Amino acid sequence: MLGNLTGWHLLVVLAVILLLFGAAKLPALAKSMGQSARVFKSEMKEMKRDDEVAAQSSESPRPTEPGTASTAAPEPRRSTDPTV
Repeated sequence: MLGNLTGWHLLVVLAVILLLFGAAKLPALAKSMGQSARVFKSEMKEMKRDDEVAAQSSESPRPTEPGTASTAAPEPRRSTDPTV
């Protein structure tokens, strides 16, 4: 599909981009694209780290220690409003 593109095609595409955005806005556009790429990359690393932590915690569940709070859900709060 894109195998037929030559250097001239790339030059024409770059010229069209330059005309559309203008020379003054291209550095800001490149900077924002770079920042977006960095944020995306850091989020992907964070997701991988979260997956590894979740996998490790599911492999070896932590035993409960005596004297600690139970894992049962707390009872719901009852209303003290006499009109209810």
